[in-house]
Amino acid sequence: MKKLSVITVTYNAEPTLERTLISVLEQSYPQIEHLIVDGKSKDGTVGLLQQYANEKMVWISEPDKGLYDAMNKAAALARGDYLCFLNAGDTFFAADSVEKMMHLTNGDHAPDILYGETAIVDESGTFLHMRRLKAPPALTWKSFRLGMMVCHQAFIVKRELFESYDLSYRFSSDFDWSIRMMKKAKTILHTHLILINYLHEGMTTINRKASLKERYQIMAKHYGGLSTFLYHIWFVMRAVLR
Repeated sequence: MKKLSVITVTYNAEPTLERTLISVLEQSYPQIEHLIVDGKSKDGTVGLLQQYANEKMVWISEPDKGLYDAMNKAAALARGDYLCFLNAGDTFFAADSVEKMMHLTNGDHAPDILYGETAIVDESGTFLHMRRLKAPPALTWKSFRLGMMVCHQAFIVKRELFESYDLSYRFSSDFDWSIRMMKKAKTILHTHLILINYLHEGMTTINRKASLKERYQIMAKHYGGLSTFLYHIWFVMRAVLR
């Protein structure tokens, strides 16, 4: 039975963290660890971590260089076979979501990456709608030419495949990282499961303009400048037609 490391990075996350802690704690799958790297929060985040501390949780609270630096720290602490990055406010779709997903890793030829669908929820955890970009039937590193086709939280990677997030990107390093992981992967499996409830106001959403600029740079790096330019002309035309 393979182990899943769930990684949550926090900073002043008291309003949203509790439901994430509860969701991980309530998972029916026994081989799971929850790693929380907190950036020395000034609110009640650490109090929540102390309140919900259990044998499957490891947490630290210390200054860091931002979201992706904290993710790199957490990945270095992980001992699971797979990594799942779950932000404060996000939850697993159901109590048996991890069990259903990890069942697909049984056997000698476990996939390098698993992915699935994402539901969008509001601040109270109420379902709003499914993510606009539906997970494609087959996923390769070229799929992200059309945007981030799979939500970062629903993109589960073997720990041995992991490479550090590039800290030169402040808002969209997960986009670059996902492409790099897919380039390395030999097998990528669609779980055909709704895996995650995603809180709709993430950091990338708040800093949308800066994030889109970084994504353009990342796409140009991986897919070439001309290809990226032409795809963005198509994006604009598609938006106008809609």
